[in-house]
Amino acid sequence: MRRASGGLTPVRAGALLVLLAAIAGLYGVSTTGAFTVRRTVIDGATWTPEGDILSALAIPADQNAFALPATALATRLLGIPSVRAASVTVALPDEVRVAITEREPVMAWQVGTRRYLVDASGLLFGELDDTATAGASLPVVTDRRAAAANLGVGSTLDAVTLDAALRLGSLDPAELGSAATSLELSVDDQEGFVIRGQPTGWTAVFGFYTPTLRTTDLIPGQVRLFRSLILDREASILKVILADDRNATAIIRATPKPSATPKPSATPRP
Repeated sequence: MRRASGGLTPVRAGALLVLLAAIAGLYGVSTTGAFTVRRTVIDGATWTPEGDILSALAIPADQNAFALPATALATRLLGIPSVRAASVTVALPDEVRVAITEREPVMAWQVGTRRYLVDASGLLFGELDDTATAGASLPVVTDRRAAAANLGVGSTLDAVTLDAALRLGSLDPAELGSAATSLELSVDDQEGFVIRGQPTGWTAVFGFYTPTLRTTDLIPGQVRLFRSLILDREASILKVILADDRNATAIIRATPKPSATPKPSATPRP
């Protein structure tokens, strides 16, 4: 018993025509210049230069919006140190929309004339220029160590240095019992972490910290000790060297000697 072939019925012929039309239409939109990407809109970039984003995307000038590899482009953006998350979408007919989530800075790290943004993990993820105002409220640590010359975007501070900087950088004059209007925090190879009160002019040497022998847990006690040493005599303090949270040396400003009273000159008699 032989089954009759269905043949090309009108319904099947109509379906085939629709399929061919869809394929032709898809080919048309993928090749026509009407859907060529002409604009890239970026949202969420505060610390990341637009040029860095466009460079990472590297979208060809003749890129068709329908053929845009959005997922691959978003992955490229994660290679920028300041970008924590990213998404890329297409808005027809010719626009690419980029949304990024950036790392959050907790302080600025000054090395020479360069100022880097640091996140909570210690990553130096961006750089501030002289005209930037967004990071003006961040605490600043000036790094004068010889090894600081090797730091740059993408570097990571060691855990002890980061912890000390966060603890000391968060202090304000009132917490130190000081009448200073601002504090300057630095670290160098001779004295370690140092705070200077401005415009009062005193210096507080907090020193070096290590993972075990001299940990950052000393800092709260050092702060209390410093407060007790400058109480009611801040104006006379030049420098305080905090050996630990119980021992310190206060150096008093030299008292200027009074100038000698000039003797009256002899007046010749007439």
